Amino acid sequence: MERRAWTHRGALALLLAGGILITGCSGTGTTTDSAGDRGVAGSGGPAGGKRAPAAPSAAPGQQEDGASEAEDGAARESVAPDYLSTFALDVDTASYGYARRTLGDGQLPDAGTVRPEEFVNSFRQGYEQPQGNGFSVNVDGARPDAAGWSLVRVGLATRAASETGERPPAALTFVVDISGSMSEPGRLDLAKTSLGILADELRDDDSVSLVTFSGQAETRLPMTRLQGNRTKIRDAIEEMEPADSTNVAAGIEVGYREAVEGHREGANNRVVLLSDALANTGETDADAILERIGDARKEYGITLFGVGVGSDYGDELMERLTNKGDGNTTYIADETQARKVFVDQLPAHVELRARDAKAQVAFERKTVKQFQLIGYEDRKVADEDFRDDSVDGGEVGPGHTVTALYAVRLREGVSGRVATATVRWLDPKTRKAHEETGSVETGAIDRKLWGAAGERLQVTAVAAYFADTLRGGDLPGTPTLGQLASRARKLASSTEDSSVEKLATAIEQADRIRGGGDDEAPGDTGEGELG
Repeated sequence: MERRAWTHRGALALLLAGGILITGCSGTGTTTDSAGDRGVAGSGGPAGGKRAPAAPSAAPGQQEDGASEAEDGAARESVAPDYLSTFALDVDTASYGYARRTLGDGQLPDAGTVRPEEFVNSFRQGYEQPQGNGFSVNVDGARPDAAGWSLVRVGLATRAASETGERPPAALTFVVDISGSMSEPGRLDLAKTSLGILADELRDDDSVSLVTFSGQAETRLPMTRLQGNRTKIRDAIEEMEPADSTNVAAGIEVGYREAVEGHREGANNRVVLLSDALANTGETDADAILERIGDARKEYGITLFGVGVGSDYGDELMERLTNKGDGNTTYIADETQARKVFVDQLPAHVELRARDAKAQVAFERKTVKQFQLIGYEDRKVADEDFRDDSVDGGEVGPGHTVTALYAVRLREGVSGRVATATVRWLDPKTRKAHEETGSVETGAIDRKLWGAAGERLQVTAVAAYFADTLRGGDLPGTPTLGQLASRARKLASSTEDSSVEKLATAIEQADRIRGGGDDEAPGDTGEGELG
C-alpha cells in the first residue's frame, strides 16, 4: 500500500491555493436565468432592472421603522428600510445531534453550541418537492399562545434522489482524525465502522482516498476505484490506530491536495472530515486553515462534509470550517446514526442539487410590525448580496429540506400578504442562476399552532422552542420544557415518527437536569423583547 507522510509545514508549502464548498418549497414560481436579470431588492438594482419581490433578513427586535428606546422602553434595532431578511441555506444537523449526546450524558449543552436551525432541520417536513432540480418554496404559519404573535415557516425542498440509484460517480477523500483523543470509545472506532459501512454502500464506479492526521498528515490510500479494490480499501480503514496530537490543519491541507490530484471530471468530488475537532497542534483557526485551499473550491468544485464524533467535541471549529469552507456538518454518536448518515442519506451527502443557495424573505410593512429570524446567526448574508453570486451561499443535495422559522408580530386588524420568500441558487453544472418564490397571507397563519396546525409544523415549533430555551432565549409563547416534552410525546404517537420520540426524550432529559417545575415560560405575554 502506498503511503506518503507530510509534515504540517511541508503540506503548507506544497498545497495549491485550493478550497472548499457546502451542501441545503410551493407558491408563485419565478425563474431568473442569470445573475443581474433583476435588481437586488432594496438596493435599487441595475438601471432599468426589474425588481423581484423583496425578501427579508431579520435582525433581532426588528420592528416598524423609527422605533426608539424611548418609544418601547428598551433598546431595539429599527427595521431596515426594505424589511428584508437574507441568509445562506444551511442543512447542518450537528448541533442537535451533539445536544442529544450531551443530554444523554446528563449535562446541558453549552449555549454556544445550540443552533436552532440545526434542531429544526433535523426533522422531516413533508414539503412538496419540485419537478426539476431546483427548489419548491412553501410558506405557512400559525399562532402560538402569545397575544399578537405568529410563527411563519419558510420551507424549501429539493427533489429526492432517483429511486433507481442513478447519480454521477463520487470521488471522496476521507480525512480521518487518529489523534490520542480519538482513542476513547465512540470516536475512532465509530469512524472506522462508519467508513466500513460507506465502503459497502458505494458503487464500483465510485472512488475513495484516505488521509489520516495526528501530529502530521499521512496519505494511506491515493484515489482508488471501488471496483476490484474493496478489500484493499477495507484493510486501509482497519489499519488506522490512534496516535498523539491533533493537527487538523495538516489533515485538511493534505486531504485537499489528494482530492485535487484525484479529481474526476463529471464526478461529485468531496472531502469528508471525520474528527472530534479538538485541534491542539499547528494552526487552529478555521479561517487560516482554509485560506491555503481557497481556490480548489472554485476551480475544482470540491465540497466539504464534516462528521463530528465524541462526547467532547470541538463544535465551534467544525462549524467554522464547514461554514467558511462551504461545507455541511452532521454528528454521529453510534452505529445507528452512522447508518442513517452513510446509507439512508448517502445521496444527499455526495450529490448536489444547488450551489451557493440563499434565501431572502420580504415582510410587508402594512401587515407586519416586528419579525425575528430564529437562528441562522452564522449564516446571515447582507441584503444587497442576495443576487451577488460571488458571495457564498449553501450547497444543497437531493431530498434536502431547509426550514426557517420567524417570530412575527402582525399589526392589529390588518389582512393581506405577510411575506414573500425567494430562494436563489446556481445550477451545479452550468452555474446558471435560478430563483423561485412563494408567499403567505394573513389568513394562512391565522390558526392555533397547538392543535389546528399540521403535525409537522408543530414538531418544527417544538424543536425551535427547545433550542431557544437551551440557549437562554425568550421567544414569545415558548412553553415550559415539561409542556414541550408532553407535546412532543403526543406528536410522536400521532406521527409514529421515532425521531420525534427521541426529541421528546431529549426534552425530558433537559427538564430533569434543570430541575423541572418551571411555572412560566419566558415571553408568554408575547410582548417581550425579540432580541
